Amino acid sequence: MALEDAKTQVDQAFTRAELRGLSYENAFGGAPSFLRRRYTKDLTGVDLAITGVPFDQAVTNRTGTRLGPRAIREASTLQPYDPPYGWGFDPLGDFAIADYGDLAFDYAKVAEFPDALTAHIKGILDQGAASVALGGDHYISFPILKAYAEKFGPLSLVHFDAHSDTWQDDDLTRIDHGTMFYKAIKLGLIDPATSVQIGIRTVNDDAWGMNIIDAPEVHEIGNRAVAEKVKQIVGDRPCYLSFDIDCLDPAFAPGTGTPVWGGLSSAQAAAILRGLAGINLQGGDIVEVSPPFDTTGATAIAGAHVAMEIICLWAWTRRKI
Repeated sequence: MALEDAKTQVDQAFTRAELRGLSYENAFGGAPSFLRRRYTKDLTGVDLAITGVPFDQAVTNRTGTRLGPRAIREASTLQPYDPPYGWGFDPLGDFAIADYGDLAFDYAKVAEFPDALTAHIKGILDQGAASVALGGDHYISFPILKAYAEKFGPLSLVHFDAHSDTWQDDDLTRIDHGTMFYKAIKLGLIDPATSVQIGIRTVNDDAWGMNIIDAPEVHEIGNRAVAEKVKQIVGDRPCYLSFDIDCLDPAFAPGTGTPVWGGLSSAQAAAILRGLAGINLQGGDIVEVSPPFDTTGATAIAGAHVAMEIICLWAWTRRKI
């Protein structure tokens, strides 16, 4: 599409007729749908649905990630002018991708939230699309995994984070962003032996069978070796990728609830994600972006790029089928 043609486009978040293709609208105007995709609840013909989950009532420190989906969407409007760098193909042109909007829930009925989110994601999967969720705090991965495990069986988890989020908690009624992967293991939603956690740099005495590539190891062995190690662990099993933005060092992503120094750089994360091309990815999320703690917007920009990398990973294998 030439720039002249772009003048005829009016807010493609609502008027885009074709679900595929790049977008040339002004980044500073219009409704900030993710990557300028069309907002729709009708997923007929849609391959991948982006959805926001503005929930942050499970945090152990500071809130603010409820504003993450909106900030990530706004940051993403800078991206759909060109295919993503380094991948060699255009997922926006090859696949029908839509913005499914945010999960609607009653913030005052927190106990009802998990089932509401599981049903929300199940609704996407039942329409034949995959999902990429924009958080929200990291607890959201647990209800999402319930929907995915119902369809695919136990998944391999590829988890980027400063924290393991596997602290023991046998009370399933507790809604906590630090214990949900322990619960996912205990409920059989994920297979720890074929799952891997990357960037960990906080102490948890029991890994519950999870494979860990901590941040010091990432720095020591390098991006390519990390990606190859992850691929060996996961194999060709159906997997889900969850990226907590605090996997990045606070120098690159200060806008998060529980920052920890010594983390990955944006360049390291990008290289590792691209090195994972070929994994059997079924869906993913980017979580813990908290805009109130980053006036520069850098954390949301990082989150938008991570979401694009997840899209590329999901698309990589399917474009070869």
